[in-house]
Amino acid sequence: MPLEAIEPRRLYRQVADQLRTYIDSGAIAVGGRMPTERELAERLGVSRPTIREALIALEVEGRIRIRVGSGIYVSEPPSVVSIVRNEHEGPFELLQARSFIEGAIAAEAAGRIQPHHLEGLDGILKRMEAAVQPSDEAIALDCEFHAAIAAILGNAVIERCVRDLFNQRMSPYFGRLAAYFEDEESWKAALLEHRAIRNALAARDPTLARDALRRHLQRSQDRFSRSFGDTDGDADEPDPSSEKSSRSAVDRVQ
Repeated sequence: MPLEAIEPRRLYRQVADQLRTYIDSGAIAVGGRMPTERELAERLGVSRPTIREALIALEVEGRIRIRVGSGIYVSEPPSVVSIVRNEHEGPFELLQARSFIEGAIAAEAAGRIQPHHLEGLDGILKRMEAAVQPSDEAIALDCEFHAAIAAILGNAVIERCVRDLFNQRMSPYFGRLAAYFEDEESWKAALLEHRAIRNALAARDPTLARDALRRHLQRSQDRFSRSFGDTDGDADEPDPSSEKSSRSAVDRVQ
């Protein structure tokens, strides 16, 4: 048998595996209510965003159903498992990566931007404002806006990288999470954030441009972190650094 390289598993997939085993053990009957996000995070010693990503993965598999404002319920296992459990990047991991990369790109673009670049960004913003939101058209225009900033650097590899990162939101996990929290109001807020990025670039201020873009992606993450499935209404507190010392806690769900 050929040997294969061993790769570390993403934490949210480890959590999903533990929760799946917990459900399969019969600890909670079909139709029964799962512990809240907060309770699961405390038992496993991981952040609530990690719990959220794990729950989304299980919902995509058909193992649970999330009812916003009500709770998380165990579903009847699908008779045919049609979803491959790939190691997709989690939505929050993706947004963090975009923040670092695109923030640096925006800072560089601020020093190179020309009037025709601003005209292009203004045209995209005008179309975004007229688009039905949320919709596939709005998402495509959102991608065009971020790619247009990268294009200011005149490097096709950087532009392609930004597009590829953005398009990873088309994964079933990101799509399911977005379905809960993206609505007309969230898109209006995002449009204002895009305008702030445009204005920072127009000011040719690298720090302002970097911070405006990172602020937009952080607020996107905040919108995805609003409570769902819980009834306590508490805000999530992402703390990725605390998870490094608590990975072994994933081995226990009490």
